[in-house]
Amino acid sequence: MQKTYKGSCHCGEVRFEADIDLSAGTGKCNCSMCAKSRNWSVIIKPEAFRLLAGESELTEYQFGTFSAHYMFCKHCGLRPFGRGYIEQIGGAYVSVNLACLDDVDLKELVEAPIHYADGRNNNWRCTPDEIRHL
Repeated sequence: MQKTYKGSCHCGEVRFEADIDLSAGTGKCNCSMCAKSRNWSVIIKPEAFRLLAGESELTEYQFGTFSAHYMFCKHCGLRPFGRGYIEQIGGAYVSVNLACLDDVDLKELVEAPIHYADGRNNNWRCTPDEIRHL
């Protein structure tokens, strides 16, 4: 069921709200960026995401194919979301860091299905051999 969640970075300079259906699935990946940050996210369409405050407090990082814009708060360093365009996943997207949702119930997160992607080997539709560390 889709629900509107509020979220923020650690210091609160960057605030957003997003319409998310956690029951539709979340994701963890073993690419170098996600594995090092232990990212757990959900992909939504840009129209389901609203940045409420902090656009000027964001900085971005890109690597690899430069198709993703990893957005970081300049003050606390947290990455509350990312933006990008990848045709294989439906075009434009926003990736919301689930740890940055302020009003999500822990039970909702525990019950959310998780898709594991083998980004390290550019095999995004397959689960990596090892996922316990993700």
